[in-house]
Amino acid sequence: MAKYFSFTASRDWLYRHRFSQAGLRSVSAPLFNDVIMHCWVPKIHRATKPTLLLLHGFGANAMWQYDDLLGHVVSHYNVYVPDLLFFGRSFTSSPERSEAFQARCVMNMMEKFGVGRMSLVGISYGGFVGYSMAAQYPTAVERLVLCCAGVCLEEKDMAEGLFRVSDLDEAARILLPQTPEKLRELMQFSYVKPIKGVPSWILSDFIQVMCTDYLQEKTELIVHILKDRKLANIPKINHSTLIIWGEEDKIFPLELGHRLKRHIGENAGLVVIEKAGHAVNLEKPKEFAKHVKAFLIDPSARRLLYDIFPTNETNRVHNE
Repeated sequence: MAKYFSFTASRDWLYRHRFSQAGLRSVSAPLFNDVIMHCWVPKIHRATKPTLLLLHGFGANAMWQYDDLLGHVVSHYNVYVPDLLFFGRSFTSSPERSEAFQARCVMNMMEKFGVGRMSLVGISYGGFVGYSMAAQYPTAVERLVLCCAGVCLEEKDMAEGLFRVSDLDEAARILLPQTPEKLRELMQFSYVKPIKGVPSWILSDFIQVMCTDYLQEKTELIVHILKDRKLANIPKINHSTLIIWGEEDKIFPLELGHRLKRHIGENAGLVVIEKAGHAVNLEKPKEFAKHVKAFLIDPSARRLLYDIFPTNETNRVHNE
């Protein structure tokens, strides 16, 4: 059946249609260092609206991770949704694999589009890139939402047992699944209640369409995240930041959310969403969108958030 019909390709086409209907168009921008970065950009950039940049994590391309949130923010912002390097249609021949390089590429792309100031949302790996953008270009970034982004992890965390995996090779095999069994394992890691009974042909189809390109380069991205990483070397930012975390995250445990809040300090608030894992944006999309909108769009709600986020405290969101 998979030979004649691709569920994944069909769903990808649906997302492209939905992004187009939301007022975005698909653009591939040539940048420095032989970089081509694909991005969904507004068909009409309205100077009266601020700009919001949405940065995705590992997995499928950006559309799959931001389809739900897009409808909540597109009327308030000029929304830009890039594919990070080696995802979707973005690539480079450069050997650089750091999130700092990804951040420079994204910033160069935004400058090419004539955008010099923005807020951003970063999910997981996208949060690493977004944090680096804020550190490198502090005047260009206004506010940040960082979702399950283990920015403050350290190389020693692996040896000390913070993660469910024992080494980077095992992490790469799960995060970059090449068999239905490994994709099921990734779903178990990402969701508190993963969908059960998905046929192997659908999982194989997803892997074929979304998980086979740039496999070596993506593995190198994972290795670079952890290699020689120390909290003392991670720059601090002073931006207003909302940190959102799934309480039962098995990929980046909640301890890393608390660590990130302590590292940023009083300008950061932490929301912990109960009964949610690493894919909190997909598992609890309504709660995720509610907090993103409250923080980014509503100044009165933003002040309220800070009132309920004194230093060393969090707001725990109950499943309704």
